Amino acid sequence: MKDVKKRIEALRREIRRHDELYYVHHAPEISDREYDRLFAELKELETEHPDLITAASPTQRVSERPVEGFGSVRHTIPMLSVDNTYNEQALREFDKRVSKGLEGAAYAYAAELKIDGLAISLRYEKGLLVRAATRGDGRTGDDVTANIRTIRAIPLDLADGPDVLEVRGEVYMPKRAFAALNTERVEAGKPEFANPRNAAAGSLKLLDARITARRKLAFFAYSLGEVSRRLAETHYESMQKLKALGLPVNEHIRPCAGIEEVIAYCRDWADRKAGLDYQIDGVVIKVDRYDQQDMLGVTGRAPRWCISYKFAAEQAETVVESIDVQVGKTGTLTPVANLRPVKLAGTTVKRASLHNFDLVAKLDVRCGDTVIIEKAGEIIPQVMAVKEKNRDLFKSRPFDVPRQCPVCGGPVKKDENGVYLRCVNLQCPAQLRERLEYFAGKGQMDIEKLGPALIDQLVSQGLVKNFADLYRLRFDQLAGLERMADKSAANVLESIERSKRRPLWRLIAGLGIRNVGGQSAQILADEFGTLEALMKAPVERLESIDQIGPVMARSLYEYLHNADTARVIEALIEAGVRPEAGQARTSDALKGLSIVVTGTLKHFTRQEIQQAIKANGGRSSSAVSQRTDLVVAGENAGSKLDKARQLGVEVIDEEAFIRRIGGGD
Repeated sequence: MKDVKKRIEALRREIRRHDELYYVHHAPEISDREYDRLFAELKELETEHPDLITAASPTQRVSERPVEGFGSVRHTIPMLSVDNTYNEQALREFDKRVSKGLEGAAYAYAAELKIDGLAISLRYEKGLLVRAATRGDGRTGDDVTANIRTIRAIPLDLADGPDVLEVRGEVYMPKRAFAALNTERVEAGKPEFANPRNAAAGSLKLLDARITARRKLAFFAYSLGEVSRRLAETHYESMQKLKALGLPVNEHIRPCAGIEEVIAYCRDWADRKAGLDYQIDGVVIKVDRYDQQDMLGVTGRAPRWCISYKFAAEQAETVVESIDVQVGKTGTLTPVANLRPVKLAGTTVKRASLHNFDLVAKLDVRCGDTVIIEKAGEIIPQVMAVKEKNRDLFKSRPFDVPRQCPVCGGPVKKDENGVYLRCVNLQCPAQLRERLEYFAGKGQMDIEKLGPALIDQLVSQGLVKNFADLYRLRFDQLAGLERMADKSAANVLESIERSKRRPLWRLIAGLGIRNVGGQSAQILADEFGTLEALMKAPVERLESIDQIGPVMARSLYEYLHNADTARVIEALIEAGVRPEAGQARTSDALKGLSIVVTGTLKHFTRQEIQQAIKANGGRSSSAVSQRTDLVVAGENAGSKLDKARQLGVEVIDEEAFIRRIGGGD
């Protein structure tokens, strides 16, 4: 037992060290495979010896049960807001006030990037993370400890430090994680997050930490709250001490001798911010020495020794030419503004989602209005404001919220406790078109010859009213369609026939069940093996599956037990759709390897090659790092290929990949 305890402690130290190297110093020493091996060994030993498990163990980051709600936390030292300014002259005026307040004494600044996320307080006692809270109103915040523990960049314990150490910082979502999350939400029939900040805030307010853990949140420390002993005499030195303790501190923090140096820093990052993998909306400037901060003091709500310089958002002015209402595959009605084309952040913007009708009413957007748009998070075009003074009062009318579906005329219903309006007619042609296009897509059933134009004809002529009807199509029906030759009709039928034996997870994903995307479909396929077993599972069984959770389980259960959808699934089976069980391990050719795929592939879709990697024991990753073991490069491979070469990572093409997994000569 003594040897086991020593090994467990050694593994914990080693894993913590590698977390710090990766998240704090950006200098990993081992591959993902080696890291996972250490983690698996620790988990196995703890399973065998549960009495040796501690709350600070790396295996205990994710709580297995959702919390019922968030408690309140009273901040020992208030988390004050910071005064904002938007121009350089205001910075110089701030500098004059500082100089006057310090009565001519010499002083310097620390300048740091203003991360666009959510302010969080972390409290460590005797080196252990005991509580994490949101800023709230500055005096009282929400206890989000369970969710914060899932962020691997945040250490659960510190090797050294004061008995009490309150670290304040920003939780944010990297751009790549944001893009991946929105892709996943679209696949699951959910509305996209408007920007990374909203996504981060929403993730921290989830009651199920297992879902938060999948959101890949990150953290930067930027100040101190209550401490039992001061770490240093200046803010900049304290941040370096936090970094030495294992906490992530933004690498771009800089000491500045005077306000002109601060202004140069602000100008520099206004131009460079797009190159970061996280959103910043300005620069925070602080008097560096703590004794001088104390001398300057605070107002009722903000420090006198600190100011935030906000970058001007890149905006454009244009006209709303019309507003359309789109109907998605789950019935969501989404208002979309059609704009007079305008250049913004390097692209021509012609459309902007208005997200929901509550937002339309709040902004009072009308056809013909002159509006200000910007790219939220430099990604999604968004209407920010209406210039009402430009409005023609005699012609302008508020946009009416639909009382029925604009496509089928069927009833609409607002989500309970939500903001989204949905068409509840499952036979709605717009929903059907969207569902069929999604069902046939490469990431689902991959019916290659079944494109949007053909789907439109099939729906409009009443030949296809559900998924099963695709498998009942006859040659004469297809050949009789406009611009459909005999050979084309035969090709369509052949591609439909091939899809009958797709893996089970593809069929589950293709059904377009609300809240269920491709990743969840794979988990379900691996868990149940057959569609029949999945359909028989009670909701409690679904809820118990790791990474599924109660909301997804309820949505899945209701879909599978709805009389109409159950009949369609039965009809699919009767039509010969026999999905294969979850993909089994075919070989260990890639066992333990972390593999990145980049460029355009000839022989695989992206999901197919990811499945091939998994089936042969490997693990697919989205970013190249020193932990990457192998890069598979298709045509037009870009920056990932360049980075792989810089790091000396092995690079192979598709043909070599096929040979490696035993699929070639």
